[in-house]
Formats: sequence, structure tokens, C-alpha cells
Amino acid sequence: MFKMINFRYKYPFIKRGRIKKSVLRIRSYDVGSMPFFGDFEKLSRGATSFNSLLSLLYGKDHSAFEPIRYFEKEVIRVFLDKLEAGITAPNYPQFRDMNTMFLDSIDGIQETEDGYAVVEDLSVRPEMTKIPEVQAVKRNSRYIYEKIGAPFKVKVCITGPYTLSSLFVDRRVNIFGELDEILSSFVSNNIYKDKYSTVDLVAIDEPVFGFLSDSMIDYGTEGREELRKAWERIFHKATSRGVRSCIHLHSTVDELFWEIDSLNIIESHVDDPIYKFKRTKQLLEKTDKFLKASICITDFDRLVREKILTTLNRKKDESTLMESVGKTWVEIKQGKYDPKEFLETVDTMKRRLAEMIDRYGIERVLYAGPECGMKSFPTYECALECLKRVSDALKTNQMTN
Repeated sequence: MFKMINFRYKYPFIKRGRIKKSVLRIRSYDVGSMPFFGDFEKLSRGATSFNSLLSLLYGKDHSAFEPIRYFEKEVIRVFLDKLEAGITAPNYPQFRDMNTMFLDSIDGIQETEDGYAVVEDLSVRPEMTKIPEVQAVKRNSRYIYEKIGAPFKVKVCITGPYTLSSLFVDRRVNIFGELDEILSSFVSNNIYKDKYSTVDLVAIDEPVFGFLSDSMIDYGTEGREELRKAWERIFHKATSRGVRSCIHLHSTVDELFWEIDSLNIIESHVDDPIYKFKRTKQLLEKTDKFLKASICITDFDRLVREKILTTLNRKKDESTLMESVGKTWVEIKQGKYDPKEFLETVDTMKRRLAEMIDRYGIERVLYAGPECGMKSFPTYECALECLKRVSDALKTNQMTN
């Protein structure tokens, strides 16, 4: 039996069965990563030091603080660019490797040639649970507010327990429970609200889930139940604070995520079946969940490939096609092509969004945005143009009375 949908809880602006004019708007967010072309070693040192005691003396004029200043400047610059591109709830700019960011913060782990090994009980110091990028945005919230002239929202992304566990050489059933406690503290300590900004959404990133056969989470196993409980506890940390929760997937073949009561929003890549199946509408209503519509492809190799197939010869054999892709990349780097030419059009994005609205109803499509991060894009300007096109696509797909 389908449970009753509490639209007033999910959408507090709905009162007595009426929807306020121009309110049911689909908002936008990005997955997080962006290309970085500066001094990455300096940026990394700044991130590592951002929450240290050294940062307390930040105002002092000393060369030791330069990496911190550099890191903060780059984070705020890109965050502002995302807002000005029209993204409603930008993710903190993610330049660093997502998995390493969290693994390096956890005590009791040792990196080996084969992967990470648990050498003692997992733990994390409170100061290490504060993501430097989030703290940089929080510390500069007034500055950002003054730049854009309005309060703003922030999205926080955290690597999920299943994806992190896949990097361990000694995986065991209770690893999900151990990581759940650690990751829950990251969620709690990166939710904030001040006069100028608020964390609107917490996403758990699980790109590995569902891709490979894993006996550890087969149906009916203890490991599957442990993962379900871990997800539930982590997402509940967000929803109990009044923040929406989201899971970022690259495969929805394994449907365990539908069982998580505290999960609000599901997202995957553009061609994922979740955006095509009629059954999705039934599951969304039954579980009272929502979709983030992924409306543009961000795999730049694929974008180049599609452009070649469209403009040249769709009957090219695979080896010739790959040769053409490689040659095109060289010419992009040489400046012979503007990489923006390979981005999908606003019309393509509008079409994808319209199809999802028609299929599932605008009340079930809460957000829209790129399918994944844009770290591999050839230029920063190209990534920013992608975000601008997403924003433009949303402007003509809003519901009003």
C-alpha cells in the first residue's frame, strides 16, 4: 500500500491544497568538482592547514599562512562563479580527490600498496570532521552575500560508506557500521545556518554502488542490512536538522536505496534507467522521494565522441573513432577548437527536463543539474559555461499558476 504523501512537510509552501504562484520551481545544484589550473600543491597544503591551530593566527603577516589564503581565495572565487552562473545551491568547490579527502581525515587507517588497511579502531578528531571547503564558505558568507546581494544556499557532498569500503583491502561486514559513525559526524559538523547562508542539502556520494557483483551485500546477507542501517543513520543526521538528503549514484540496478526512509532525493547519470522507467513514478510516490534531474552529460570524452559522430560519419569503426577522439583532444589543447563547442545545447537540456516533468510530475522533480562533476573539462571557462546552460534551461521549465 502506498503511504500518504506529506507534501506540506516536503513543500512547506503548500497550504490547504493550493500552491502559491511561482513557487514550485525546480532548483539547481552541481555535483561539486571543477577543473583547477593553479598551484595544486599549495592549495592542498592550505586545505590541510585550514582547520589547524595555525589558522587561528590567520591574520598575521607570515609566509606560513599563504597556502591558507590561497586555498580560501580559490574556493570562494569558484563558489561565487557557480552562484553567478545561476546555480541555486552550489556544492562547495571540490578540487581535491573526494575519497582521499575523507580517508586522510580518519585515524586507524594505513595506506598500503594494495589499498587502505584498518590497523586499529576507526576514529576521527572533531576538528578533522569540518570540511575545509565548507568552512571557507561559512567564514566568508557575509562577503559572498554582499557580492550577490542576497542570502544563499550551500550543498555539501560526503563520500558514502560503501564507496569508501571498496578501497579497503580487508573489508568486513561491520565496516559499514564503523564508517557510518565517522561519516555521520562529518554530516553533523558541516551543517550550519547563519544570517547570510544556509546548508540546504547534504549528498552522500556512492558512485561504486551497484556496478559490481558483491557477495557482501547480496540479498538477505548481514552486510546488506548493515549498509542499509548505515545509510539510514547518516541520512537521518541531515534530515533531523531540517536539511534535505540526497544520494549520488552511477547505477540504480540495486534498489536498496529505496528502503532508506531518511533519504529524500535520488540522482544518477543522464541515461540511467531510473529516469526512463514508468515504475519510478510508483516508487517515488510509495516511498515519498524525489528526483534530481540530471539534464546534461559531463563525460567530456563522450561529448567529443558524440560531436564527431554527429558531424562526421556515424559509421566509423571503433578504432578510427577513438583515433579521431584523441586527435580532437590534441587540437582542443592546442586551441584549435573552443571546448564549449562540444557542450550540449540548452535545448537538449530543456528537452530532458521536460520529459522527466511529463513522466513523473513537477512535484517529484525537486532539483536539476549536471550528471556529475566537471573536473576533467579542458578549461575552467568551459565548465562554467556548462553550469550557465543548466541555469538557462531551468528558466523556461518552471510551474506557475
